[in-house]
Amino acid sequence: MFLPIFWILVIIAGVGAIVWGAETFAKNLGEAAVRLQVSSFALALLLAGAEPEELATTIAASLKGAPAIAFGDVIGANIAICLVALGVGAVIAPLPFGKRVMRYAVLGLPIGVAAVGFIWDGKVQRLEGGILVILYIAYVVTIWLIEHKPPALGETEVLTEAASELAAEQPEKYQNKIGQELLLVVAGLGAMVIGSLLLVEAVRQITHVEETQTRLALTVVGFATAFELVMLCWSAARQGATEVVIAGVVGSFAYNVTMTLGAAALIRPLLIVDATLLHQPALLMLAALVLVILLATPGNELSKLAGGVLLIAYPLSVLLMLMF
Repeated sequence: MFLPIFWILVIIAGVGAIVWGAETFAKNLGEAAVRLQVSSFALALLLAGAEPEELATTIAASLKGAPAIAFGDVIGANIAICLVALGVGAVIAPLPFGKRVMRYAVLGLPIGVAAVGFIWDGKVQRLEGGILVILYIAYVVTIWLIEHKPPALGETEVLTEAASELAAEQPEKYQNKIGQELLLVVAGLGAMVIGSLLLVEAVRQITHVEETQTRLALTVVGFATAFELVMLCWSAARQGATEVVIAGVVGSFAYNVTMTLGAAALIRPLLIVDATLLHQPALLMLAALVLVILLATPGNELSKLAGGVLLIAYPLSVLLMLMF
């Protein structure tokens, strides 16, 4: 009885470390970029990609030989991003879903279909992982060519805006000077790594059954790693969300099914015995993005009603994943 309780506490500690690390990383990255005189976009991609929480967790799962957790985290996080993050934001205030955001969503759909095709047999080899990474690069390049500027990915657009404001307010403070912000960025990354290792190990210790690991990853782990985007949407909606912020959130879907999953497979090929465990969740993941697109298309925004629909769809999705 003691051991399960202990590992549940470890899960809570791991989630706490991931959330603190992600918040610290995001809070200080903009200022660190100004001190280093590089763009927040470049620094974010250099240090941890657009979504460091998911990347750290799937890599930890790969290193620990827990592919079910890696698969479950990617799928579960994407479902939570579409249904919870966007749902919470839209319920607070309608979220803009113009051409730019729709471009991110529509381009993410075929990439998602391709990723589901790779994982359908329950395995992703290094070659397939490399292809997924290349697909992500193609996604970024395509958007960059269309927009003629770096795309909004995850929280990088918010970080860029924050960095510009800081530099404009106190330009003399940031010239050729590296402050404590960079150390806090690294500390945030470290906390996410430690938290992800704790989270993955706790799930492994609670159960060695592949089916249970997959379901825990689809729900608990996936929601935990998507939580930072939930908070981003909540905050953005309260402050009057801009299209670039929402584009970054939607773009996280593509990041997770390509770079996050691909990087984990490059480190160690991912293989689960029962591939059918992933079939319904993977289809639900695609359905979640399709639902977002359908709800946003009529008015070029996600309305409060649409947000309510998305939030209702999330527990139903979780129920379906746990039942079958």
